[in-house]
Amino acid sequence: MKRIFTLCVALCAITTSFAQIDTTTKTTPDTIKVGGMVIIREAGSNNEDTSRKRDRIFKITRRNNDKPANISTNWWILDLGFANYNDQTNYGSLEAQAFAPGATEDNLKLRSGKSRSVNIWVFMQRINLIKHVVNLKYGMGVELNNYHFENKEIQFTKNPTIVDIDGYAVLSPSKNKLAADYLTVPVMLNFNFTPNKSRAYGISAGISAGYLYSSRQKTKADGDVDKVKSDFNLRKWKLSYVGEVSLGVVKLYGSYAVKSMFEDGLDITPYTVGLRFSNW
Repeated sequence: MKRIFTLCVALCAITTSFAQIDTTTKTTPDTIKVGGMVIIREAGSNNEDTSRKRDRIFKITRRNNDKPANISTNWWILDLGFANYNDQTNYGSLEAQAFAPGATEDNLKLRSGKSRSVNIWVFMQRINLIKHVVNLKYGMGVELNNYHFENKEIQFTKNPTIVDIDGYAVLSPSKNKLAADYLTVPVMLNFNFTPNKSRAYGISAGISAGYLYSSRQKTKADGDVDKVKSDFNLRKWKLSYVGEVSLGVVKLYGSYAVKSMFEDGLDITPYTVGLRFSNW
């Protein structure tokens, strides 16, 4: 309302100051700036018959003063993608057989279309380093990873933790997944090739540190859902290489862990890829 009132006062002042008929032709328009708006008064042309003098024209435009801020914050960013892992386990080793007796690589294969990654970032912040082209980008949020197994009979036991490849054979579950949730802080170096445009084109690369705050195995058989909560020998801390590609309205993200997601027994390195829904 304050801006609208200021605009009305400005228009009244301009109209009053130019109410008298000017007998000379003005070629230079009059300009006044009000906040983020520019008001331009173009002079009308004069004829010998002043009664036929053309009306003056007023144009209102916005000033292009949207210079990027040195520090900008983006709240509540959502990632939707797929989760998977690179299995480099030597299943013939004593360590692997002690943790997963009788298991092979085929037993721990994932259902690629069902295994999903959902990340919710409370905020991400970008700090200008070099002419808004090179920036430091960081944030905080949660990573929610769901790994659905092709072999639905796998059971992760606890006390002690082992992988029983036929543990749920009697139940014949229709769904079997391992969920691992992390509180994560990513830090990236961002290269924005279009710093003066609202739709960014650029890339980001860096590393993230995640803390495992929840993990569980969930199975579903005959309509009954069973959840077993445990750390299942998963690493408490997960370090990952992270990256982002901005193509205007389309943004892609990806991550690849530095180490196996398990402390020992299995050499399985998780990774994710998907779409990011963000303002920049």
